[in-house]
Amino acid sequence: MTLPRCSQISLETTPYYHCVSRCVRRAFLCGKDTQSGKNYEHRRHWIEARIQKLAGIFAIDIAAYAVMSNHYHIVLYIDSNTAKTWPDTEVIHRWQELFSTSILAQRYIQGHTLDHSEMEKLKELVALWREIDGYQLVYALLK
Repeated sequence: MTLPRCSQISLETTPYYHCVSRCVRRAFLCGKDTQSGKNYEHRRHWIEARIQKLAGIFAIDIAAYAVMSNHYHIVLYIDSNTAKTWPDTEVIHRWQELFSTSILAQRYIQGHTLDHSEMEKLKELVALWREIDGYQLVYALLK
């Protein structure tokens, strides 16, 4: 029986993960499709650039990767200790690189004064984003 990804990732067990994503129905990710004659090699650079961008945003080190004609492999190291040392503003800025943030986070980054209850809610959000930081990259790469 298959397990959902959220139950497969446990940083207490290991910070290293081998992720694989495959194309379906004879689709090509990179290289030349001998059947149709189309060349998809230009996509290899896109994939490599995306991997590097995501690793730069999250507390992730890329141990190894290989982009093949219809799939890719990537070995990740999730550096949760680094993510724990980031100040709240750093977490918010990194999160905004890929996702839309809450109005509270936007107001906080712009320098607006937040009342006590708003700051408490923002702290909860930042703690959540900090906690799931490494998981998000794994999920993004597995999509």
